[in-house]
Amino acid sequence: MTFGVPAQAAYIEGQSNERSPHMLDRRTFLAAAGASALIAAPAAAAPIPLSQLSQYLNGLSAAQAQFTQINGDGTISTGTLYINRPGRMRFDYDPPEETLVMAGGGSVAIFDGKSNSVNPETYPLSQTPLSIILDRNVNLGRAGMVQGHRQDGNKTIVTAQDPQRPQYGQLELVFTGDPLTLRQWVVIDGQGNRTTTALGSLQRVSSLPASYFSIPTEVQSRGGQ
Repeated sequence: MTFGVPAQAAYIEGQSNERSPHMLDRRTFLAAAGASALIAAPAAAAPIPLSQLSQYLNGLSAAQAQFTQINGDGTISTGTLYINRPGRMRFDYDPPEETLVMAGGGSVAIFDGKSNSVNPETYPLSQTPLSIILDRNVNLGRAGMVQGHRQDGNKTIVTAQDPQRPQYGQLELVFTGDPLTLRQWVVIDGQGNRTTTALGSLQRVSSLPASYFSIPTEVQSRGGQ
C-alpha cells in the first residue's frame, strides 16, 4: 500500500495548475507520513546494565538448578548444578553418564566413572572461563572484560573474558529480567569450541554441603588418597 492523494486533489477546480497553499502535495505527504512512522516506532529495549548484572552475580552465593548441556560434538547431557560462590561449582551428570565436575580450592576436577583411575583430571580454575562468574568480586565493567553487550528480544547477552588471560576463551552469559535471572551460558574455549549450558529454574538456597566442592574428599570417597 502506498501513501498518496488523487492527482486532481492537488489543484483547485477551474483555476490554474498552481498548488493550493492549504493542501499537501504527494512528496510533502509522504515525508510527513514517514516522519510520523519514525516517531511512533517503539524504541529498542536497552540491555540490562553491566553494573546491575555484576551485582546480581555477586549476590548469587548459593544456588542449584537442573541443567541441559549441549556439547561441542552435538551430544546432549543433563544433570544438576550447584553453585557456591566464590570459587565453587559442581555438575552432577545424570545416568548413563558417570561424570562429575567440581570446582573448588582453586581447581577444576573432572571425575570419569568409566575410567579405571579414581583420580580426576585437574586444571586451575583460573584457566577456565567459568572463573569469571565464580570470582569473589564479579565486575563486568572491568576494562577489557566485556567483548559484547546486547539485547536480543527479552534477553541480555554478555560476552566476557578474563582480560589477563584471554587465551583461555570466553564466556557468553544470557540473562532475562523481571526478575533478573541467569538463564544460560556458553563456554567458548581457546580453540573456539562451544559448550552451552541451559539452566532450569535457578533456586537460591541458604547453604550447601562443603563436601560437594571438596576435591580431596571426593577422591577419598572413591578409594583414592
